[in-house]
Amino acid sequence: MTADVPQGTAPSPARVTDRPGDVSPFALGLLLRRAHWRAASVMEEALRPLGIELRHFAVLIVLADRGPTVQRDLVAATGSDKAGIMRVVDDLERKGLAVRKSVPGDRRVRAVEITPQGVELFDAAHVAAEPLAERLVADLGTGEARQLADLLTRFAHPSGGEA
Repeated sequence: MTADVPQGTAPSPARVTDRPGDVSPFALGLLLRRAHWRAASVMEEALRPLGIELRHFAVLIVLADRGPTVQRDLVAATGSDKAGIMRVVDDLERKGLAVRKSVPGDRRVRAVEITPQGVELFDAAHVAAEPLAERLVADLGTGEARQLADLLTRFAHPSGGEA
């Protein structure tokens, strides 16, 4: 049984998938989402023995890169929300990986700073992640991992700006 399609209307679009060859306008987003899930699960595996989660590590990355950072800037830098950042910073403080410090000139604002113990864990996480990251790209050919990283960098940071 076929439905009557009024003349002059476009055929219905194909159902979106994330399978190779999908031409749907949603395909790229779905593939990026699947790739994120896969990469995140591998990185979580590296972080688990260290007692932190990816959300904690995301904040440590910002702190290691930028130095002391006010919480509202952590929200923007990690794509989190205010309540989520508060919980992550609470966790990091409890673990001795970060501290909140007063900001001169504004008693209400606190900057979050990575501790020496946080830097040690940050470095240990990179060592733990190396073999897992290699496994993540094992199916790619010579130079393709670098090419993928370059393409994703350009995609995530158009015109060289920060996301």
